[in-house]
Amino acid sequence: MFSLDHCPIGIYEKALPKSLTWEEKLIAAKLAGYDYVEMSIDESDERLERLYYTNEKRQEIVQAVYKTGIKIPTMCLSGHRRYPLGSESPEIRDKGLEIMKQAITFAVDVGIRVIQLAGYDVYYEKSNDQTKKLFFEGLRQGVEWASHAGVVLAIEVMDYEFMGSVKKIMTVVEEINSPYLQVYPDFGNITAWGSSIDEDLETGAGHIVAIHLKDTHPGEFRRVSFGEGSVDFVKGFIQLKKMNYAGPLLIEMWTDDSEDFMLTIASARKWILAQMEAAGFLKGKKVDVC
Repeated sequence: MFSLDHCPIGIYEKALPKSLTWEEKLIAAKLAGYDYVEMSIDESDERLERLYYTNEKRQEIVQAVYKTGIKIPTMCLSGHRRYPLGSESPEIRDKGLEIMKQAITFAVDVGIRVIQLAGYDVYYEKSNDQTKKLFFEGLRQGVEWASHAGVVLAIEVMDYEFMGSVKKIMTVVEEINSPYLQVYPDFGNITAWGSSIDEDLETGAGHIVAIHLKDTHPGEFRRVSFGEGSVDFVKGFIQLKKMNYAGPLLIEMWTDDSEDFMLTIASARKWILAQMEAAGFLKGKKVDVC
């Protein structure tokens, strides 16, 4: 049974071996102490194919959730890196919109509530005023579809300057002005850009629906082990406490199918909980820190 006594702490799907079935992934997350798993729909053909699953395959995911008690409430939709909404190619833009629409209907079917969007106007093309304009047009269409479905889209702070801070994302959220478009900060990416984590988080007050937790260095956005980077997690959690944030917290990591992945993800959770405790973020919350 999903607990309402504390902020749910989840693990990114890519921290779990690809060879596992969904039931096995959810069981592994449960054994490591997690409340949920965030699904990855990246730019690979294998993961994009999920958006076209039959009803039977979608039901298998739902059944795994009910059998294990571990939810899949969020999706990391990074497939737009390959098919960006701001591409100057009409064919690529159309594919990007198709991915958006399919992701929303897929989310409805399997119980996903928040779709994290990668804030790229383009990735493999050169960004310009036109690509940004096209991105906003595609985003508005996506928000309209998400509104019909009751699914929240949330733009992540990216390793890309266009959406490299909560402050920048908030200008878009405020312009579109829909409850179905919100912010998905990333402690690591905020820090990697050299921003003050508390000041940047504060700009998104009332609009943050989930948070990625990973360690980074300035200019180094991935694969820095927890505790070895520059992210001031305690400062970040103190700020979240001031903001009365009580939503999902997602530990983002990649274990590359290593044999000791269980130890790695369990240790990461324990380390993060220690930072939360040091910040006073756990006060009054029933979370096992052991």
